[in-house]
Amino acid sequence: MTASLIGRFGTRRATLAGCLIFLALVATGCSSGKAAYNIRAEYFWDTLFAPNGAIVNGLGLTVGISIIAQLVGVILGVFAAMGRMAKFLPFRIVANFYIWVFRGTPLLVQLMFFFFGLQTAHIFKWPEVVAGPVDILPEILAGIIILGVNEGAYMAEIVRAGIMAVDPGQTEAAKSLGMTYGGTMRRIVLPQAARVIIPPLGNEFNNMLKTTSLLSVLSIFELYNTVSIAAGRSYAYFELFGACAIWYLLMTTLWGLVQSRIEKRFSRGTTTNTSSGAGPRNRGFAARFMSLRAPIEQ
Repeated sequence: MTASLIGRFGTRRATLAGCLIFLALVATGCSSGKAAYNIRAEYFWDTLFAPNGAIVNGLGLTVGISIIAQLVGVILGVFAAMGRMAKFLPFRIVANFYIWVFRGTPLLVQLMFFFFGLQTAHIFKWPEVVAGPVDILPEILAGIIILGVNEGAYMAEIVRAGIMAVDPGQTEAAKSLGMTYGGTMRRIVLPQAARVIIPPLGNEFNNMLKTTSLLSVLSIFELYNTVSIAAGRSYAYFELFGACAIWYLLMTTLWGLVQSRIEKRFSRGTTTNTSSGAGPRNRGFAARFMSLRAPIEQ
């Protein structure tokens, strides 16, 4: 039934239809049968349209952690990608080892090991950072750093693919002008590679918004953990987690709109004009065709 619905109306319409059906179930709160569940719709609607301070703080913490962790991941990804492509062997070894470890182990294991494991073994204790009015608790700092380091391993391959997509002649031209390697990457290669990097980078941030839910194992009160505690107190799991899912859908949908605007901006000047037959391949084919046709017409 789901497959036929998607095939007939498309993925977006099927998703919208599913959301509407869920909202209708919550709104009616109806039940059929003796053992049916009585939906308490007020928990659902209050979480969506009248969220308390804990839900609002959880939303803000989710978005804030996602943004900072993604920035850390992008920076580490650039350095790891350059390390993998470096001619100096130790740089390549360190970069490959970093990517191998953090892409080959589950994020949940990394969170438990680097937060609880290091502190239990008295190897490292995460500090509390106070910068003016901002107070970053040790578990929040650890969550941001661990998420960012994990993300950097995936961003490294994305950045490396973007760099390899740039014509090597650009680098050779920069060398002929006397530019350093760092200047070439910063001014020539990376700006052009951004067109290739931006789409998967947007998808990674979309995933980061949802991955923050794993931080509940560190007792961080982001959106998922806040809703989970409220559901445990009221036993309204269906209503509260349904509202939680819609909050995540709202965040990822809004980011999808922003991502499409960013991609459109970076793709300016890259499309071909098909109406005029633009493109060297089309022009070359047309020239060869006319050269073959001319003797026949004569």
